[in-house]
Amino acid sequence: MAHPSGHHTYPRSARVNQIVREIISDELVRLSDIDERIGLLTVTGVETSPDLRQGVVFFDSLSSEARAVLEEHRRQLQGAVNAQTRLKRTPILTFRADPAIAQGQAVEEILRRHRDDDD
Repeated sequence: MAHPSGHHTYPRSARVNQIVREIISDELVRLSDIDERIGLLTVTGVETSPDLRQGVVFFDSLSSEARAVLEEHRRQLQGAVNAQTRLKRTPILTFRADPAIAQGQAVEEILRRHRDDDD
């Protein structure tokens, strides 16, 4: 949302992270036609460093090899970010499974066990 003075009301880093996440997600859809291992992979977020030199892509996947697949396609994903943005630098991407997904699953398991104990 733009501020009356023309400035955005949320930080530039949040906008950059969102744009990079969208570009990577779109590129993964295209790559999934070529590499079926990408099929069940979701980009859940991106965190770029303030100087845009580094970017961490968080993902969730049913595949145990998802991180390796992302690493294989890292140059192509970075190229897509470079081609589709006007950033001063294209961040070097690294990939990590989203810890929030695992934490959420652990909480659900605890709640499920608690409910089963009550029955």
